[in-house]
Amino acid sequence: MINDQADAPSGKSSRRSFLKTAGIGAVCVGAGAAAGPVYSAVTSSPVPPRVEIPRAQPLRIDGVTVVDPRDGSAAPNMSVLVRNGRIVSVAAAGSIAADRDVRIVDGAGRFVVPGYNNMHSHALQAQRPALMLAAMLAEGVTGMRQMLGTPELLRYRADHRLPLTQYAPALLSMPGDLLLPFNVGSADAAREEIDRQWEQGADFVKVILIERDAFFAAVQAAHAKGMRIAGHLPPSVDIIEASKAGYDSIEHLGTGNNVWIACSTDADRLRTEQDTSLPVPGWVARLPFAEDIFAARMAKQLINPAAFADPDNVALLRRALDTYDERKAREMGRTFAANGTWQSPTLVRLRTQYLADAPEYQTDPQLRLMSEQARKDYDEVLGIFTALPAEIRATYRRAYDMSLALLKIWHEEGVPIMTATDGMGSVPGQRLQLEFREMAKAGLRPRDILRAATAAPAEYLGRTDTMGRVAVGMDADFLLLDSDPLADVANLAHISAVVRSGHLHTSRELAETVERLRNDPDPAASTAFHSVHNSFDPCCGR
Repeated sequence: MINDQADAPSGKSSRRSFLKTAGIGAVCVGAGAAAGPVYSAVTSSPVPPRVEIPRAQPLRIDGVTVVDPRDGSAAPNMSVLVRNGRIVSVAAAGSIAADRDVRIVDGAGRFVVPGYNNMHSHALQAQRPALMLAAMLAEGVTGMRQMLGTPELLRYRADHRLPLTQYAPALLSMPGDLLLPFNVGSADAAREEIDRQWEQGADFVKVILIERDAFFAAVQAAHAKGMRIAGHLPPSVDIIEASKAGYDSIEHLGTGNNVWIACSTDADRLRTEQDTSLPVPGWVARLPFAEDIFAARMAKQLINPAAFADPDNVALLRRALDTYDERKAREMGRTFAANGTWQSPTLVRLRTQYLADAPEYQTDPQLRLMSEQARKDYDEVLGIFTALPAEIRATYRRAYDMSLALLKIWHEEGVPIMTATDGMGSVPGQRLQLEFREMAKAGLRPRDILRAATAAPAEYLGRTDTMGRVAVGMDADFLLLDSDPLADVANLAHISAVVRSGHLHTSRELAETVERLRNDPDPAASTAFHSVHNSFDPCCGR
């Protein structure tokens, strides 16, 4: 058992009992999965102002090498012409005439690639969303999939009231309310909730933790509405059967111990030992204000669930790792590829949980962007993690190393993969450029990573006609890189300029924008949106 004050005979419940009572239990450990309900202060907050991206001046960039991430081809000495936020011409340099109103930029020696996409983000939940969004754009992110929504967020998107300026990535996709015991207690409730979210304008459905029957009903109901369904796997649902049922995107390499049990030679026995019951009893979930109470209790724990380890779950994880079978992992990858089951690995989220005490996080640039309270909470949870028994932390480190190996196997078997971070600005080390590095450590080539950040998200979203490459008719969301992105993964970070909706921002200008927002003495404009939607879903996607 964990030897700390929480387990001492002081009349307080043990850490494990607290987690089970609070409803996080088994799903918090293993792959670091956790989730929680959303609560909103909309009724007491002002409605955010309308936001419109101004029309950009026509732009022509000359002398660049245009890289196609689909096949890794590169066309040198090209010109790219942009008007009204769209690419209208890509042709040999010197062959495109320009009117007087066109801004001409010399891009000689640089490489043009589509903008990167963060396909698992919680940027709209950040304490200062405008700051986080600008920081994302500065690292080349021109599009994001927001992984938590509410009816209010969906309404504000329709009314152009989200903080999505030319200094922010495009919002590519957003769900409605998370599927949790609080709003989905049965298969019928799942169908009703998805009907409601479809009417509210949700793009997809996100699952966190629901009963087994409700899970499969939700998959069917989402597809019946033409919506994708993605997120976590309840512990009662095997990862293979989820894929066969048509679950569209599994986040975080599968949540909890689920994936490791499925890869074990002793899977049947380990499944019998895994607690598959919902940690929040149905009658509790239906009580008034149950979500708010749960959120208040678990806010700090969700900064890093691995810090609040349930020893039984860690022991189960260890046994699953001990009996890992690469052949089963490859068979799983082939199943995913055959069924079109996408993966958003969020390696940086798994790493910041499992390797929370890594020294580089103490100098990560994200620390400068965190509020004083967020930094205080993070440091407190880090202290709890570092006090864990050495055996638990060793298991976590082993699990992360095996996560890298698993991603490589799945990639080799043709599993479709998208880049993602799960970040919302409350934990350092959750940046897309770091995700690129971790994917490279797993064995993916720079071309593979570039595709996972660009063409793959376009394919997943069904938007290959407007995003994912630099070609006529595409949205003008692309990057100018100083170095060949196909030669070294580090070159994906050598950003000279970002073009967002036709607006060209140099890397220096974006850095100055981030710094201005960070130092804003009156961050009301940046935080007004946050007051509309406080969230309890920061943990590993969640």
